[in-house]
Amino acid sequence: VQKISRHRHVVIQMDTTYWGRRFGLMVIKDSLCKKILWRKYVSYETVAGYMEGVRWLRDNGFRIYGIVADGMRGLMQALRHYPVQMCQFHQMMIVRRYLADEPELEASRDLLELVCSITEMDKESFVGSFNELYGKHEAVLDERVRDNRIKRKTPPYMRPRLRGAYLSVKRNMPWLWTFYDYKDRVIPNTNNGLEGIFSDIKSKVRVHSGIRKENRKKLIDEYISRHY
Repeated sequence: VQKISRHRHVVIQMDTTYWGRRFGLMVIKDSLCKKILWRKYVSYETVAGYMEGVRWLRDNGFRIYGIVADGMRGLMQALRHYPVQMCQFHQMMIVRRYLADEPELEASRDLLELVCSITEMDKESFVGSFNELYGKHEAVLDERVRDNRIKRKTPPYMRPRLRGAYLSVKRNMPWLWTFYDYKDRVIPNTNNGLEGIFSDIKSKVRVHSGIRKENRKKLIDEYISRHY
């Protein structure tokens, strides 16, 4: 049973958490009232699943003023009719997965340091610093492998992980500062509030580790209905 809130003008946060493989809980939460408005048990995260939740909200009279999401491929485009904020913490994690925590290359260190400071910066400062970073490290970012044994018409890039990290920020830039462009809508810049709820639910379920999946669902549903 989904929750019909009396607060129908909402900014929502959406994400999925997992217990092991192929047992996930997809959630849409009211960022202001802290209520879970919609949820669904899933095997894996999909754009279609999130859009099902958005349609449910719309069909039940909710007016969505903003959305915070994790930036999975295709989701931002699917939500293009709404102001969408990509979780800045998820962007940090993407870059860290590409570069590790202590990269040796200066260009990698500079990019990691900049992205890890994103929540402490305003839009103009971050965008300006990001553009300066490319100007400083353009040769490193764009350098290609020079090897006559490679028969490809266009040689591969010398540092694909660094370039991947850089391009992920560049690609997601239109959604990293929605909260800044829509200050009147009080859109969070991260999904940390939702992550806190996930941690709370998991701490309660962990006490009952080893129970069957259906009983685990009942336990989660009961806890959410009582607290969220």
